[in-house]
Amino acid sequence: MSIIKPKKKLGQHFLNDLNIGKKIVESLKLDHYKRVLEIGPGKGVLTKFILEKKINLDLVELDKECVNYLIKKYPLIKNKIINKDFLKLDLKKVFKKESFAIIGNFPYNISSQIIFKVIEHRDKIPYLTGMFQKEVAVRICHNPGSKKYGILSVLTQLFYETKYLFSVNPSVFEPKPKVNSAVIELKRKEIFNLNCNETLLFKIIKLSFRQRRKTLRNSLKKLDLPLFLTEDTIFEKRPEQLSGKDFVEISKMINNVKS
Repeated sequence: MSIIKPKKKLGQHFLNDLNIGKKIVESLKLDHYKRVLEIGPGKGVLTKFILEKKINLDLVELDKECVNYLIKKYPLIKNKIINKDFLKLDLKKVFKKESFAIIGNFPYNISSQIIFKVIEHRDKIPYLTGMFQKEVAVRICHNPGSKKYGILSVLTQLFYETKYLFSVNPSVFEPKPKVNSAVIELKRKEIFNLNCNETLLFKIIKLSFRQRRKTLRNSLKKLDLPLFLTEDTIFEKRPEQLSGKDFVEISKMINNVKS
C-alpha cells in the first residue's frame, strides 16, 4: 500500500497513535445512534475502531489519495465514503430524515466552520465527539467570564452541552502540529429550538464580540436601538459576562421594539 504524505494545503495532521484513536472512538456513545459520520478519516486510525463496532458508518474525505487508500484498506466502506468537502456537503440529501452522530480528527483550519455547520443542522446531529486544536476546544467549552469565552462558546452552548474530555500531545500526529490538541464532546440539549428570532440573535452575538471590550450599549449602536431600551442595566455589560440565555433575552427585547 502506497505511503500517503500529509498535504499542508488541506491542514492534514494524520493521527498515528492507535491508543489515542481507540480512546476517541470509545468516548463516542455509538449505541445511541444508528448512523455515524466520520469527517476527515485520513489514513483510517479512527475508522478501524469504528468499524469494529459494526455500526452504519459514512465517511467524508476531500483527499482523493486518502479515499483510495481507505477503500483498499477497508473494502467494506467502498460505497460509504464520500469524496467531498464536508463544508459543501448537502447533509439533507445524504441522510434525508435520519439523525446521525459525528466523529473526527478535524482539520484545524476549518474546525470552527465545522461547528457552525453542525449548529445549522442541529435537528439532524444530536451528538459529536472529535479532535480540535486545544485552544478552539477550550473556547467551545468555556463558561462566561474570560477572554476565552466568545462567539463559538455562546452559539455552541445555546444548543449543545459541551464537555472537555482529554488533551492530546502533538507527538501522536504526522507531522507534529505546533499546537496541542484536545477531544471534546457535544450533546444536543433536549430543547434546541429557541423561542426567538435566531437571525437577530446571531447578529447580536457577532456584533457584541467584535467589540468585546465595549459594553453592549456601545457595541450594538449599529442596530439603532431606542434610548429607553439601552438604559436597561443588561446593556451595561460586556459580552463575555453574558450567557447564551442572556443573549436570547436581549434578542427578544430588541425584537419587540423593532417589530
